[in-house]
Amino acid sequence: MTNITLSIPEELHKRMKKFKEIKWSEVARASIEQRIDDMEAMDRILSKSKLTKKDAEEISKKIKKGIAEKHRLYYNK
Repeated sequence: MTNITLSIPEELHKRMKKFKEIKWSEVARASIEQRIDDMEAMDRILSKSKLTKKDAEEISKKIKKGIAEKHRLYYNK
């Protein structure tokens, strides 16, 4: 198994030390594996997509506009 070095802020390290029973290397390993699984799934989805970058940008604009409108209505009650 390969080892890596992970830098974390001192404050986070102090908080982690409160839970000595937790194997933090396993938490990090599981998190890394989950992120890779997510990225690989996204790659599989995107490899089958027929959307162009322009299509994706247009969809993104419509979604952002819809979310902005929803928040505007919610906060202006």
